[in-house]
Amino acid sequence: MSTTPNPGPTPGPTPDADAAGTPAHPSPRTGGDLVMESLAALGADTVFGLPGQHALGLFDALRRAPGVRYVGLRTENNAGFAADAYARTTHRVAPLLVSTGPGALLTLPALQEAAAGSAAVLALGSQVPVAGLGGGRHGYLHELPDQAAAFRGVVKSVHTVRTASQIPSAVAAAWESAVSVPHGPVWLEIPQDVLLAPVDVPPVVELPLQVQELPPRREVIVEAARRLGAARRPVILAGGGVVRAGAEAELLALAERLRAPVATTFGGKGAFPWEHPLSLQSWLEDRHTTDFLEDADTLLVVGSGLGELSSNYHTFRPRGRVVQIEADLGKLESNHAGLGIHADARAALAALLAEVPEGRPVGAPAADGPEDDGPEIAVAALLARVRDRLDGQGLAAEREILAAVRGALPDDAVSCWDMTILAYWAWSAFDARGTNALHSAQGAGGLGYGFPAALGAAVADPGRPVLAVSGDGGAMYSLAELATARQYDLPVTWLIVDDGGYGILREYMTDAFGATTAEATELTRPDFVALAGSFGVPAVRSTPERLGADLAAALAAPGPSVVVLPARLRMFAPTHLTA
Repeated sequence: MSTTPNPGPTPGPTPDADAAGTPAHPSPRTGGDLVMESLAALGADTVFGLPGQHALGLFDALRRAPGVRYVGLRTENNAGFAADAYARTTHRVAPLLVSTGPGALLTLPALQEAAAGSAAVLALGSQVPVAGLGGGRHGYLHELPDQAAAFRGVVKSVHTVRTASQIPSAVAAAWESAVSVPHGPVWLEIPQDVLLAPVDVPPVVELPLQVQELPPRREVIVEAARRLGAARRPVILAGGGVVRAGAEAELLALAERLRAPVATTFGGKGAFPWEHPLSLQSWLEDRHTTDFLEDADTLLVVGSGLGELSSNYHTFRPRGRVVQIEADLGKLESNHAGLGIHADARAALAALLAEVPEGRPVGAPAADGPEDDGPEIAVAALLARVRDRLDGQGLAAEREILAAVRGALPDDAVSCWDMTILAYWAWSAFDARGTNALHSAQGAGGLGYGFPAALGAAVADPGRPVLAVSGDGGAMYSLAELATARQYDLPVTWLIVDDGGYGILREYMTDAFGATTAEATELTRPDFVALAGSFGVPAVRSTPERLGADLAAALAAPGPSVVVLPARLRMFAPTHLTA
């Protein structure tokens, strides 16, 4: 559809001032001003980033961009993670400003996570001067033969500007690509000399967009509704596409209409109420859950490609029909054949809800068994089997620690999880309580996501408490951002579970080979409490018994804080190896 956003503030030439506030000569408008004007016209009020020599034209223009807030992080990758969480939290585009060469390339892990999580990050980087584009090899600082090529396999689209007059349209095209369904990151690069040169282009007032909403085709919705309406044992698997589309209400209404049990993928946590009688929760690495999904005569998969984690490491073998709603065309039927609906999750669920009749039959006899007692009874029985399996593994300490975290976290809080054992537990066992309230790095799986992502979430809504969870190994990717948290006084509590190394890799190596390579998995660490204190961030060393109280106190206090928990946690036993 065609939309024209409300015009943002229009920055014009304003006088610079010295440190004492004395006006200096007026700065000419430059290509950098055109970028900032374009972003503001599209509705941006916050940008993340880190300056560099070739990008100084952008950062100079920031001073003349009223209404646009800059949040600077200490590494480009962390700035990308912060922008990712900001985009996920707000369902808006998050601009990310970086420089050429190393600065640009350091965003790639974060942009891969944004792509996996459908986060609309507009990464805007500088380039060498125009003369160096196309592999001219003039020996410019940071020069690459084809910088954009590094991004093409990661982001949705790549855009390169060569003249100042191209800037507004290029920014709009990149923004449009990022926010069109499915959302995702984009890369836009502008040469240094274009950013610095004075421009003879009027200030940007508004930019029209053609955002692609991706509605479903009528005929496939009718057929999907017919199959679901006739199903005796319908089940729904809800993925991250439901959360990104803001389709939680439509999912709940359809599940209750069908009386269909709902499991959520790790990326889809929060898509369905955790304690609902139809909620299978998120135990996708449990064979009992895999069997339950396989036994559905019609399985509706919404916003998931049924990838490795969502299919219990590709051991899932559906015996009934599959109906798949997926906005990413490449994921449609990529792992299992079925009736594919290429559409935004919210639009497709709303269309299905309008077609599926009330009062459909549920609980009829299965082909090889007696009449079912009903879906709610089946759900309760499944969750009891999951609990029984865990009860036999001596994992009370891990479950109590996760319960302490949940108990300390206010219901309206956001949590951001790094790649660490406690996060792996959270994927399966944590009640996110609320929509769009849990973010993790399980899409691309890179270390260091939790804390900078939490900073981005806090920037998005500073009135909500935010929890970051990292292991000691992942935490050391992000320690510099304690300075960011302090500088902007962001209300983020950082829980660092210190187990002396890369705990999950230690477990994987022990399971696979009977031993670890200690030089690779065991780590020398700083005193995290003292280190946080050196940044002016309050910190406490906790115990499993005090954890709930320590977290609650930290979350209730203003500004950033750190809670360190020395603990060596274990994972629950995998079930895919014996499937």
